[in-house]
Amino acid sequence: MAVAIDPIAYLRSIPPFQALPAAEFAAATRNLEVGFYPVGTRLTSAGGRPLDYLYVVRKGAVRLERDGQTLQVLEEGECFGYTSLISGRATLDVIVDEDLLAYRLPGADFRRLLGYAPFAGHFAVGLADRLKSSLAHAPAFSGQPDLSIEVGRLVVRPAVWVERDATVAHAARVMREHRISSVLVRTDPPGIVTDRDFRNRVLADGLPPATPVTEVFTRPLQLVPSEAPLHAAWTALLDARIHHLPVVTDGEIAGVITSGDLLRCSAQGPVAVLRAVERLAGRDSLRGYAARVAEMAAALVAGGVDAPRIGGLVARLNDTLLARLVRWAEADLGPAPGAWAWVALGSEGRMEQTLLTDQDNALVYEDAGAPHRAWFHAFAEHLNADLVAAGFPACPGGRMARRWNGTISWWKEEIDACVEHRPAAAAILYDLRRAAGPLDVAPLETALARGARTRHLARSLAREALRFTPPPGMVLRLRGGAEVDLKQHGIAPVVMLARCYAVEVGSTARGTLERLEAARAAGLMAEALHASVSEAYRFLLDLRLRLQLRAFSEHRPLLDIVRLDELSGAERTRVKDSFRAIRRWQEKATYHYQTDLV
Repeated sequence: MAVAIDPIAYLRSIPPFQALPAAEFAAATRNLEVGFYPVGTRLTSAGGRPLDYLYVVRKGAVRLERDGQTLQVLEEGECFGYTSLISGRATLDVIVDEDLLAYRLPGADFRRLLGYAPFAGHFAVGLADRLKSSLAHAPAFSGQPDLSIEVGRLVVRPAVWVERDATVAHAARVMREHRISSVLVRTDPPGIVTDRDFRNRVLADGLPPATPVTEVFTRPLQLVPSEAPLHAAWTALLDARIHHLPVVTDGEIAGVITSGDLLRCSAQGPVAVLRAVERLAGRDSLRGYAARVAEMAAALVAGGVDAPRIGGLVARLNDTLLARLVRWAEADLGPAPGAWAWVALGSEGRMEQTLLTDQDNALVYEDAGAPHRAWFHAFAEHLNADLVAAGFPACPGGRMARRWNGTISWWKEEIDACVEHRPAAAAILYDLRRAAGPLDVAPLETALARGARTRHLARSLAREALRFTPPPGMVLRLRGGAEVDLKQHGIAPVVMLARCYAVEVGSTARGTLERLEAARAAGLMAEALHASVSEAYRFLLDLRLRLQLRAFSEHRPLLDIVRLDELSGAERTRVKDSFRAIRRWQEKATYHYQTDLV
């Protein structure tokens, strides 16, 4: 026998009502009503009387239509009526699709609750604002620190300086006196000398104590504003591969934070993983890397860091791991017989990989290295195998350096051939990013830019991108256990079409959000469309990451497919909102690129 659920208890269990203060929630729900409406009931029509209540669907379904076309179907846990209450207008037809049991909150109580930001954001009229609010107030794992705190809060002592004419002996004495691991140097621009500099540049080279500090210091400084969030400091340290970061307040250096300071903020943060990677003793230590990355991602999610930023941090850590693997490979094979570059492609090239996924990479080496192809092939085999051991599966399509390697001249010809004859294969090359190696890949960038000016390329890429589409709204129903593929139905369409737009406008941006911004700046996307697609992409990335982290913690496979009945009502609504924004963009792209023409 089914157990009846108290309406107020049910409402309290779902977002955004669960975020309300207890007293305000209790006051608002004193007037809560229960309504039953048979199938076919028209609750309002576009242009008619606006709804007077906020409705929360408990059982059944409601269909939202415009001009006879179904836009959305709302089911258990989803809300409607807020657009009427906020705007004072009825903009859609609202029809009961299945016998409806709904809880009704009077308009006056709803408007009073809008004074609470988490509640109000959930019901923002603009699609982009609703999605952004969903990210800001998404539930996180408990017990984790706030990783959005300002970096300035970590500064515990004022900056310590030496003059430009100081010797290394004097600088070392100052550091010992203050018990610090670095000291700033008053030059223009200022510099810094660290304990590592003394080990690697003074002691290792046998320099005398009277050596001027300016011969071993580093400048210009990598700086971070005091108001920057903690995760920005992590990014700065990982980008520059340094361990000391001066913090600026009101234009002046207030102090220096270290990787150790950041490490103490979270034992599962990027700095902790970086330390672990730097200390890997051998290939036997690779097995735990994927788990460490997943644990780090979980800590970042819990700390309020969004999925795109997490992807950037993961990419920087993967580059650090790659540098370690390179040293091992060269120890086995001997020094490289020529300059080379390891190229990341796909999500790793775009710096959008959150958890470890299939490898997409390639190896490029200078033309003078052609007689040594066997060495470079063995080098690629070593790195690909070590990446598999670290948790990066082999690419099912074979897009890996062990098969995809050659001279820089060969690569330029390959890019030209792909653009001209195999544009679908060219798409991933536009995600190209050098991840390791001394070889300059500017000639490949030039070849890609030349290909981007080819008239047929953008249309070919658009035609390929539009093969991936969100499912129709009527398919997104709880009934029948409907499933969606967050990657194929939502994330991939945005990634591929953003790449296409970037090619058209000549942008060298690699990240999807940066490519969308380039399209907006070039006038290819209206402000509202750009905002809604960008936030849809952020939301889907974030939801996918959270679901995969949950699966990881439960030792289940990390899949992109999710059943709608496994999502909360708010999540289902936002998934549908996201798909609707993507479909709207694809419709405009179809017209823009005339992809229906042969």
